[in-house]
Amino acid sequence: MRRLAAILCLFLLVVAAGLAQQTQEKKEPVPAQAPANLVIPPEEAKRENPVKPTEASIADGKKMFGYQCAMCHGEKGDGKSELGETMKLTMKDYTDPAALKEFTDGTLFYILEKGKGKMPGQEGRMSANQKWNMINYIRALAKKSAEAKTAPPPKPE
Repeated sequence: MRRLAAILCLFLLVVAAGLAQQTQEKKEPVPAQAPANLVIPPEEAKRENPVKPTEASIADGKKMFGYQCAMCHGEKGDGKSELGETMKLTMKDYTDPAALKEFTDGTLFYILEKGKGKMPGQEGRMSANQKWNMINYIRALAKKSAEAKTAPPPKPE
């Protein structure tokens, strides 16, 4: 009789341990979203981009944008992407000079670092230099668009 009770207790312990492990597996933390109304500290907004917008900087920013951002912000930075539509995201059109007019480079850096809404932050995933290069690239998109709009039409031959 004691043997049967010992076996039954052992069986119940194994079942209880299995249930406890399943419960713990279900409670894995869900990555938190950054607040949609992210408050940028004034000292961060005042930060200046230490990286000059050279061809190399913009090229590196474009490469990083392609890896990290284009899936939502669109390959051209125009805010149009299949994933963005699927997730019902409203994205800024970075090719429009007015889109980032009120954003300082420091503000953009902080948003890249911390994330905003459904956009994950890049803190620890990208170096500061890569983030500044990406900001140079995003700014170049608007300049390129503005230059295209103000360029005189080609002369007919």
